[in-house]
Amino acid sequence: MEDIAERYRRFARLEAAGRSALYEQLALHVAKSPDILTFLSRMPPEKQQPNLLFAAVRLVTGTPSSAVDFEDAVSNHSDAVTAVMMTRTTQTNEPGRCAGLLPSLARLQGPLALIEVGTSAGLCLLPDYYGYDWGRRHLQPPAPFQSIAPIFNCRVSEEVPLPQQHPEIVWRAGLDLNPLDVSKDDDVRWLENLVWPEHHERLSRLRRAMRLARENKPRIVAGDLRTDLGSLLDEAPRDATVVVFHTAVLGYVSSQDDRDNFARSLIGTRAVWLSNESPTVFPELAAKAGALREDMFLLSVNGEPQAWCAPHGQELSWI
Repeated sequence: MEDIAERYRRFARLEAAGRSALYEQLALHVAKSPDILTFLSRMPPEKQQPNLLFAAVRLVTGTPSSAVDFEDAVSNHSDAVTAVMMTRTTQTNEPGRCAGLLPSLARLQGPLALIEVGTSAGLCLLPDYYGYDWGRRHLQPPAPFQSIAPIFNCRVSEEVPLPQQHPEIVWRAGLDLNPLDVSKDDDVRWLENLVWPEHHERLSRLRRAMRLARENKPRIVAGDLRTDLGSLLDEAPRDATVVVFHTAVLGYVSSQDDRDNFARSLIGTRAVWLSNESPTVFPELAAKAGALREDMFLLSVNGEPQAWCAPHGQELSWI
């Protein structure tokens, strides 16, 4: 239980602090609550994560107003919360991450064919549909989508090579163990509850992105990134630059050997590999990046660090 408590203290310190006062408070409360720690200890390690617990409680009982309300919710609705946590995964489909990915995508020779592993509902497969505000440069959504497409804000360092236009994407597909469907109410409610409670603008942009995806649904295939990626690579058009990308996905592959094997399977293929993960996922890549940014994701291209990217795509710092 001490390991679980430390996981929640770390979440409060590195992820929630300055971003969600409620989640910081709840995480610190969990870390010192014997009852909730016992509740979590009965679950597999991959089901003990803060975002999963908090979203499950919100789905079952609504957003708690305090740590006391949260404790009561877990105690009084433990069976329902357990059921959600055991059948769902976080799958936070944050389309704002496209603001951090687009500068790297736009540097590649097009046209592009995108494959996203761990794609959730596929919202990050539509980077050419959205608008972007990087402060010193703005990119409006393409004309057909301007009435509904969200515009994502992202603070960028001076060195970031910002694109003048959207990249040309001629083919796209996603791979996920449990794909979500934005046309299904239950999946939509789950995605909405994964947005942190104070992040009202994020929720509004998510809803706009989901509406866009309902009208322009990307192809998503059920499968495991460790065994089923090859068939999608074979399908991708030969006259396009294939990009395999993922964000906050490989951390859920518990074996470091499996992560490293996945990386090795892409290096040397015709695909460009774009990884946007916690620096702990690939320690060798993090070592190349210099000073560690524990509160940021490390964005790398073909195994070379390129930038530090905030988890929700709200900041990008070029290396």
